Amino acid sequence: QVQLVESGGGLVQAGGSLRLSCAASGSNFDSYTMGWFRQAPGKERVFVASINRSGTIPWYSDSVKGRFTISRDNAKNTVYLQTDSLKPEDTAVYYCAAGPTEGSFYYIGRGPRDFTSWGPGTQVTDSS
Repeated sequence: QVQLVESGGGLVQAGGSLRLSCAASGSNFDSYTMGWFRQAPGKERVFVASINRSGTIPWYSDSVKGRFTISRDNAKNTVYLQTDSLKPEDTAVYYCAAGPTEGSFYYIGRGPRDFTSWGPGTQVTDSS
């Protein structure tokens, strides 16, 4: 099992950027697919981006493709979400998640059921 803590959220104007980080503790961080989800007030949690074990294969939702970038540093047990060109509709609590890969190099989690460990979340708010 892995424990996750997000950081880097805050107030940002439309068009601005934030870099979210998710630090993992526990063993075998590089055996997990990692993902980011978000939940806006009154709405369900939705997928944002995910990445495979080695960090070579990212996957994005259509709503953030071209604006957000997911990456990971396995030496630091950390996954990142660079958010650029932020829009008011990006306002949400952002959650980091880790999921098992059954040893697959290529596997990427793409939905909440693919992930078994979750962080407490970090708030991103449009200040415009």
